[in-house]
Amino acid sequence: MQFGAVLAAGTFAVLSLMTGSAVERLVPEPLGGNLSGIEREQLDAQRVGAAAAMAFGSGALMLGMFALQLGVLSTFLSEPVVKALTSGAALHVLVSQLPSLLGLPLPRQIGCFALFKTLAAVLTALPRSNPAELTISALSLALLVPVKELNVRFRDRLPTPIPGEIVMVLLASVLCFTSSLDTRYNVQIVGLLPGGFPRPLLPNLAELPRIVADSLPVALVTFAVSASLASIYADKYSYTIDSNQELLAHGVSNLISSLFACFPNSATLATTSLLVDAGGNTQLAGLFSCVVVLSVLLWLGPFFYYLPKAVLACINISSMRQMFFQMQELPQLWRISRVDFAVWMVTWVAVVTLSVDLGLAVGVVFSMMTVVCRTQRVQCLALGLAEGTELYRPLRERHKLLQVPGLCILSYPTPLYFGTRGQFRRTLERHLGLREGGKETPKTDGPPDAVAEPIRVVVLDCSGITFADAAGAREVVQLARRCRDAGIHLLLAQCNASVLETLTQAGLLDRVTPEQLFVSVQDAAAHALERLESAGPKSCTVWV
Repeated sequence: MQFGAVLAAGTFAVLSLMTGSAVERLVPEPLGGNLSGIEREQLDAQRVGAAAAMAFGSGALMLGMFALQLGVLSTFLSEPVVKALTSGAALHVLVSQLPSLLGLPLPRQIGCFALFKTLAAVLTALPRSNPAELTISALSLALLVPVKELNVRFRDRLPTPIPGEIVMVLLASVLCFTSSLDTRYNVQIVGLLPGGFPRPLLPNLAELPRIVADSLPVALVTFAVSASLASIYADKYSYTIDSNQELLAHGVSNLISSLFACFPNSATLATTSLLVDAGGNTQLAGLFSCVVVLSVLLWLGPFFYYLPKAVLACINISSMRQMFFQMQELPQLWRISRVDFAVWMVTWVAVVTLSVDLGLAVGVVFSMMTVVCRTQRVQCLALGLAEGTELYRPLRERHKLLQVPGLCILSYPTPLYFGTRGQFRRTLERHLGLREGGKETPKTDGPPDAVAEPIRVVVLDCSGITFADAAGAREVVQLARRCRDAGIHLLLAQCNASVLETLTQAGLLDRVTPEQLFVSVQDAAAHALERLESAGPKSCTVWV
């Protein structure tokens, strides 16, 4: 259990902290804390059972999500959210390793602001740090960091990556054993690992109703972090992932591991980076890792008795550098999109300040809010015919564009739903000169000295309307009615099938005829020109 706790805190401290805080809440320690050895063992056994029940619950929830094909939820994890989440989680891992790095036996901090509580506790206890463990940590990092850089820079030249971690574990174990660092200098070591394979045992299902509320965030964070890590390396090495398959894999993994008294498992930041640095490319790498772990459980456990915990902390910290290097992309992200930069920063601050699960929720909600806000800021564009072509371009571009007096061609490049219906109404009123009290002078996007003539035909380019809800569809129907009352002939162009079906169900064909629907702006404009010429020819105005 001790070695498992060390590995858990190192590989994915965030999930370990979430599980640990939930278990301590479900199975609290008696007031006073003065327990005998037998009572302590009973308390630990109850907590192990609660953790296994959480693994079973989170696994069942992920299998349920797989059955419902909810892997699509990963599409809401935008790239800034993913990278901020992993970078913030990496900082949690780094801070959680500081007590082991400095030889400070500090209690674990849980809940919101746990990172800052841990930092404050470390700074307060810094004068009591163990010089021997501090020296071990410094020497370990001095060896591991250059070796990792060599492996990255000379990956193509090296026949196999330099196994710096294995060398460090062997050297530290031998040094601690020969020098008795644990007894002479009070160096924290892994200690005795229970041997043998645990017997499978079904978790106490009576605990499930109590742990569902804690299993859900664990399942969501497990899926989010796993999908995030998978997408990062999928982008890096140009392959695709199946989010539903991730749900299935983690659901089965958690269900099976719960039978062996394991707490919830997930993809891990440090181990993933470590595996990539070691040159792992296929699932065989994971199989070999499982064989090694199984060998440790069955036979090799005693050889790790003298392994200093500080070395484990250094291995984990040195493996996190790729997660921190993602912050180097922030200047470029600022130049490309200020909104994505804001999403990155808000998510990272929320993850670091609050917790990974709450930070993930804040990041996803804020990212979706930016999408909604951007749909609110989209402007309806008046189009004109580019000279010598059949293309219609926005009039504000000031190219040589032709505009026919009495004809207005508008493009509305955003979904039409309850959140944008008001903006749609106000924009069309401004361009067409429509008001509830009657018809006014329409707005023109042309030169300031251009005289706006009454609009007789309007072409609405719907190619940018990717979807429309009931509220948006009714707004189009109302527009058709108001245009008819104002003597304006409304033509709709390039409506996709789903939008057209929604408009039809809302009663659009009660206001317009099928002859007013066109497959392209060019066809609609040609029909409008014929209609205007039949009423009386008008000359075209060229705007430069």
